[in-house]
Amino acid sequence: MDVPPEGGRVGHLMVQAGTNRPTKLDPPVDPARDHLLGNPAAELTLVEYGSYACPSCHSAHEVIAGLRDRFGDRLRYVFRHRPVENSAEAIRAAELAERVFEQTGQFWPVHDALMTQGPVFTTGDFERIEQQFHLPSGASGSAAAKPEEARVQQDTESAARSGVIMTPTFFLNGERYEGPWDENSLAEALVGTLAHRVQTAALTFARWAPSAGLLLLLMSVLAVVLANSRIGPDFLALWTTVCGIRVGGHDLMLPLANWINDGLLAVFFLVVGLEIKREFTVGRLATFHTGVLPVIAAFGGMTVPVIIYLLLAPAGPLSHGWAVPIATDTAFAVAIIVLLGTRVPVELRVFLTAAVIIDDLVAIGVIAIFYTEQIRVNFLLASGVVTLLLVAMNRLGIYRPLPYAVVGLVLWVFLHESGLHATLAGVILALVTPALPPPRLHVLMAQAEAVVQTETRYYGDPMMRHGLSEPALRALDSIHSRTESPTDKLLRSMEPWSSYAVLPVFALANAGVVISIDVIQSHGSLMLAIILGLVMGKPLGIFLAAWLAVRFGLAAKPVEYSWRQLAGAGALAGIGFTMSLFIASEAYPVAEDFTAAKIAIFTASIIAGIAGTLILLPRKAPRPPGPLGAANGG
Repeated sequence: MDVPPEGGRVGHLMVQAGTNRPTKLDPPVDPARDHLLGNPAAELTLVEYGSYACPSCHSAHEVIAGLRDRFGDRLRYVFRHRPVENSAEAIRAAELAERVFEQTGQFWPVHDALMTQGPVFTTGDFERIEQQFHLPSGASGSAAAKPEEARVQQDTESAARSGVIMTPTFFLNGERYEGPWDENSLAEALVGTLAHRVQTAALTFARWAPSAGLLLLLMSVLAVVLANSRIGPDFLALWTTVCGIRVGGHDLMLPLANWINDGLLAVFFLVVGLEIKREFTVGRLATFHTGVLPVIAAFGGMTVPVIIYLLLAPAGPLSHGWAVPIATDTAFAVAIIVLLGTRVPVELRVFLTAAVIIDDLVAIGVIAIFYTEQIRVNFLLASGVVTLLLVAMNRLGIYRPLPYAVVGLVLWVFLHESGLHATLAGVILALVTPALPPPRLHVLMAQAEAVVQTETRYYGDPMMRHGLSEPALRALDSIHSRTESPTDKLLRSMEPWSSYAVLPVFALANAGVVISIDVIQSHGSLMLAIILGLVMGKPLGIFLAAWLAVRFGLAAKPVEYSWRQLAGAGALAGIGFTMSLFIASEAYPVAEDFTAAKIAIFTASIIAGIAGTLILLPRKAPRPPGPLGAANGG
């Protein structure tokens, strides 16, 4: 398999929108131009970008033959060149195929000959194929310009436009295929079985960067609609249903809403913790120069909303909700700035993402310190012991996820029983997850190749065997487990669950609010404090703190975005939603107070989203030439 060279792991979260590769074939199949095998009017089309010097492409060659046998005239097959990078033999083989086609009008016989001969070629191999197809000897070495070079280059450029990063890469009916390419899997994908269509639709939706925010919005709207419908009382009562686990004389029984807010949301906090850890170790906050501006801005964006809230909120129990306007909802903010496209510079996306991470970190600490009613010391000590056990597992080099999952579950129970918010278990588990940098990829690939070669070359023929031996498979598993740090691996596997399962369920359980004029009229001061804290406090605090940091030389603002654009990012930070709802559920034990807070959070998030969009919608004006244009600050 031909893969891109090592290096350049792209950051998660905000920059992920820029890493989404195209999934459409570009250009579409053209029978007048493409090398096409089979019925030109066939209903099924399979396009392969391949290389004659790629061993995996030679294996796929046999798979294609099986598919053609299976589908007959229903399938047309197209081969496009994508020579292995930095391989003169791969380029020479591709150009040889095109030279034969230019001079004889035949492509598939030479294609089959090259696939049969390779993937390792010598000069003699090329000469024999040239003689087989009656080409002038040594023609491949001519210095004259050749049309075959242009044809191979066109295919290579087409591969780049189509998002191809390795060979073989297949396109089924114009869409890039990312599943296994054994014959049965490809056949199921070609005919579009129900399972494959569902999987493809889910992957397509997940690749769309605003999808998480859209799903969160849909669940929130659904919750509000259901709460105000005829079945509203039953819908709201559902979340108060008590369920749990009973073992002997011990039980853990909680309302369904608590299982979601205390248990399921621990997955969200695990993801947040993993992102925080990565950003502070190898990410955008790893150095003072790159991290100081969003850190300072984030603290400004939390301080001003608290001041506004305390000035406007009624004195007494409601002042306990001062932390409601301090956090930003990542999913909604990301969805909006991605939809704005190139109007939002990458540097500004990085700034907002880093500030949101700091928001989340502080919000977690605030919940643990200020929203804990009663501490049970014995369980708190037990939680400390379990945390030390997790640290010891890290130090001892235990990298398998199962031990951490089991001990993390025990930690969750102890934290819940101690009185601290049990979601802290997710953060602690994230912080103790090993974050070793992955070894050099080419070393691991060489080791894996050695295992396979030893198994197949030196230990006899494959008769009466179904594949690699168990020792070889275990060795490959061990090598595979080292290709990615445990932190990155856990984040990659858990982030989709957090975005597409945990947060939508949380929204469905917590966003349901019965719109009541009486509640709004009787809680005007509380709602105004939350709305102004989010809509005015967040952007004002972020902008003012960032400006002061730059003004006094504590940080430097990238010239790629202007102060207006930074203010727009600050306005988007006023979308509090998920974390604001979560803190409100802890801060307002009275149902009517919580209802008023929900309405205020919804209102503020809508206003903040619209305001941020309007501020960021105009493109940044080009900087004038000269000293003023080059000055820091844009």
